[in-house]
Amino acid sequence: QVQLVESGGGLVQAGGSLKLSCAGSGRTLRSYAMGWFRQAPGKEREFVAAIGQISGTTYYADSVKGRFTISRDNAKNTLYLQMNSLKPEDTAVYYCAADYSSYEIRQGAVDYWGKGTLVTVSS
Repeated sequence: QVQLVESGGGLVQAGGSLKLSCAGSGRTLRSYAMGWFRQAPGKEREFVAAIGQISGTTYYADSVKGRFTISRDNAKNTLYLQMNSLKPEDTAVYYCAADYSSYEIRQGAVDYWGKGTLVTVSS
């Protein structure tokens, strides 16, 4: 079993930045592809970004490409999401995800989920 705990959410003005973290426990995260999803009020959860296990290949939703950066520190068993140039439409609960396949993550078929951290972007 893998336990994932997100942190770093909060309130920020439009144009600002936040960095989310996802700490893993139970198993080493280096064996897993990792990803971030978000769910805005009244909307379905959507894919944000993913990163592979070995090559570190990254994938992004078009809506965040060029503004968000996903990264991982396997030594610290931690996943990150650097969010820049934030917009009010980025307001959502952000979830960390882990799966053996980055393809499965991009399809939303994830083995492990965190409980989420709220990001609110004011205009």
